[in-house]
Amino acid sequence: MTSERPQLSRETLLVHGSSRSDQRTGALVPPLVLSATYAHGNQEKLAYSRDRNPTWELLEAAVAQLEGAAGAVAFASGMAGISAALELLPMGGEVVVAQDAYTGTRDLLSHLSSTGRLRARRVDATAPAALEEIGGAEMVWLESMGNPLLSVPDLRAWAAAAHRRGAILLVDNTLATPLLCRPLELGADLVAHSASKHLGGHSDLMLGVVAGQDPELISRLRQHRTRQGGCPGQMEAWLALRGMRTLAVRLSRQCQTADFLARELTGTPRVKEVHYPGLATHPQHRLAEEQLEGGFGALLALELEVEAEAAERVCTSTRIWTNATSLGSVESLLERRGRWAGEEYLPPGLLRLSCGIENREDLLEDLGRALAQVGAGPLA
Repeated sequence: MTSERPQLSRETLLVHGSSRSDQRTGALVPPLVLSATYAHGNQEKLAYSRDRNPTWELLEAAVAQLEGAAGAVAFASGMAGISAALELLPMGGEVVVAQDAYTGTRDLLSHLSSTGRLRARRVDATAPAALEEIGGAEMVWLESMGNPLLSVPDLRAWAAAAHRRGAILLVDNTLATPLLCRPLELGADLVAHSASKHLGGHSDLMLGVVAGQDPELISRLRQHRTRQGGCPGQMEAWLALRGMRTLAVRLSRQCQTADFLARELTGTPRVKEVHYPGLATHPQHRLAEEQLEGGFGALLALELEVEAEAAERVCTSTRIWTNATSLGSVESLLERRGRWAGEEYLPPGLLRLSCGIENREDLLEDLGRALAQVGAGPLA
């Protein structure tokens, strides 16, 4: 009598699903295949690495497995994946996008709108009324958690609304990762990742991945990559595979630290508001409890009652926190988001904090000292 193999947890899949021992040598670490071209007649039917590469395919299989997708396509960067997904739209097509979507996404949409390639319409994705604003759009573009204010849209409701109108729902899941949120299970058609962030986790690679349930959409994305050449580097794909094996332990610690800091910083002098889905004061806290699993993310936004110059001094006065952009890595980063074009709508004193894996008390003390030095007041 045979028993069906139990469904493995995602934590286990991260360690074992992203690698397989080499059949020839028994090596536990997946081989890095650097070859750009292959001799005809090989068993894998490989020809040229712009079409296929064994290291990419291991990464794609791992991400698809984690997201519960039929397939995934790796790209040279998160923006390359985003560009490819937007190419699914017909000429002049319309996309409805969350107003607090990633800056790079909004910038690309603005550029494509200016050239007539497509039309983009921004909406408040957390407002129930926005569900009625899809109209004739061919695509809805959301994020599982907004950046940097950590808004949380109702993905089930958006999926239902989009599909009633025949639109594709794409969710950027970079901040939540498949460990905290699985948009495809909530009705999304495609899910995108900047693997440069949490999946890689060590600030040493540029990579993007788009996964989905529809084989036709995945095929079109793969064809776009081959034709347009937005192919990932083999080394970057291998580094992402290695980074993913520790994602569960990294993210767990990062979420715990973010939650700790959010609570400790709430109500301290000169801190006007802390934006974090794990706080009961967050506008979508109850929805986040339902939609997220295992934590509320490693990112929080700290709104200071200071002007831009003082907020910048906080960022440059820390010893452990690094004043840098990006997120999801082992080191903690902070920056004033209003310094970037397209982020002027944010309060001038808004800081985005990406928690790493350092000691949380050290991080709190370091931030408190920096706040005190610029007159923001010591932490209580």
